[in-house]
Amino acid sequence: MGDELTEPGGGLRLYVEAPLGDGESVVPDSGQTHYLLHVMRAKVGDRLSLFNGRDGEWRARIAQTAKRSCRLECEARTSPQHEVPDLWLVFAPVKKTPADYLAQKATELGVRVLQPMLTRRTIVRRVNVERMRANAIEAAEQSGRVSVPEARQPIEFEKLLERWPDDRSILFCDEAGEAPPILDALRNTPGSSCAVFTGPEGGFDPAERAALRALPNVIPVSLGRRILRADTAALAALAVWQSIKGDWQP
Repeated sequence: MGDELTEPGGGLRLYVEAPLGDGESVVPDSGQTHYLLHVMRAKVGDRLSLFNGRDGEWRARIAQTAKRSCRLECEARTSPQHEVPDLWLVFAPVKKTPADYLAQKATELGVRVLQPMLTRRTIVRRVNVERMRANAIEAAEQSGRVSVPEARQPIEFEKLLERWPDDRSILFCDEAGEAPPILDALRNTPGSSCAVFTGPEGGFDPAERAALRALPNVIPVSLGRRILRADTAALAALAVWQSIKGDWQP
């Protein structure tokens, strides 16, 4: 393995809660320690990358190991802290496997917030927020992000709209009514703070659709002729937004 667990542009990255800086020491949690010492077979002197969502990305060295613990020491910052575009995903929860996939891929696509929303037709009423956050952390580690999206507690649809900030637009994926193609709608819409709204498997009910369309900052859009699964629709909308409004632009 040599003395490098990482290579420029890739390799092992860990998200940690501790501060990062010149000479700072970091003690990984038990799961990370097990992964480093018993899966990766890391040893003193090996290097990896650390990030915490605040201090950029740092190259660190394994300074000390024991049977069930190790200590990492920051050596140099390799990337400054930078934030992803101001994009949220507001979604009706889906079954466990699609939910894991959605959290991972939405993180890769650069969302800041994962907000589960309980609608009238939502079948899955329980959300494991810790699991959602764990999936987001893993995806951030693997995708090169230096931040992890905020995983929020689920909220009822009506309460969410009552508290909705006036300065954030809603990209409403509405397949039950007439709406312009998402590409056209985004090209003609100002502003950079946005939330993609996707409903449950059965879609939003008529009253919820009417409530969304009544908001001044809502942008109803169509995702094409085909019927998409809830998780597919969410990821498709995020990808189009990033290409038009986000950090996929040159």
